[in-house]
Amino acid sequence: MNRFSQRHGFEPVKDTIQLNDMDDALRTGLWNALTIVFWPEAPNYNRVKSHNQLYALFAELWVDYFKKPLDTLPYEWSRALKEVREYFFKYPWYCVYNFVEFAAENYPNESQTKMFVSYCNDILKRELSGYRFIGKKIVPITSEEEITEIEEALKPTETLRPVAIHLETALDFLSDRESPDYRNSIKESISAVESTCRLIAGDDKAKLNQALRVIKDKIGLHRALEKAFDSLYGYTSDEDGIRHALLDEPDLDFEDARFMLVSCAAFINYLKSKSSKAGIKL
Repeated sequence: MNRFSQRHGFEPVKDTIQLNDMDDALRTGLWNALTIVFWPEAPNYNRVKSHNQLYALFAELWVDYFKKPLDTLPYEWSRALKEVREYFFKYPWYCVYNFVEFAAENYPNESQTKMFVSYCNDILKRELSGYRFIGKKIVPITSEEEITEIEEALKPTETLRPVAIHLETALDFLSDRESPDYRNSIKESISAVESTCRLIAGDDKAKLNQALRVIKDKIGLHRALEKAFDSLYGYTSDEDGIRHALLDEPDLDFEDARFMLVSCAAFINYLKSKSSKAGIKL
């Protein structure tokens, strides 16, 4: 949930997926994952070698990651940690991903490593990173092309302002750090498509499937696309769908809501382009 300062416009709400950068909240969150999972007992040790698993990791860091002579690894734990911490908060965003990936691959305790990967993925999701751990590798889950589609769909004319509001709301539900609402994010994404189709069809009360039938001849909508989005609408509106209040909510996640947002934004951009070519001004 957004804080007071964000709700009242004193502080901007984060609504951009982090693909080629990393803000302080994301960097700090990943550092906290290291601190909580890999070295929670470290303050009880004066020497690095006193903790076998930590020494194994730090020895690998010094030799294979930092490419430093092993005999320069500080004897005292506090000094060794200080050097690592300075690196972590000083170097570019991609070095942070390098570091946490290396740590996951080289910490000798497998159960703690699994916990670390899970913790990091929670942080990456919460802070809208465009990356996730899959196994012990960090991989992109959002392309620049997908971001471009969303940003393009968010550039409305006055007529398309209702469409932008649906997409902005979908993004807000998706990007809420404390309580993301994937269910309603998906609802708002498909509502943005519905709103666009209503505008093209000239009927502000038509349902998506009805509007699609009207506009397919007006703009030359391909039958396959009509069927695809008609089916997608059915998924979100039938009696077992997510538009209806259920005792048990569907098993929806970030990936589901992101897919719907990107797909709907791309379809809206397609409809805008086809409408323009057909002489329909939106």
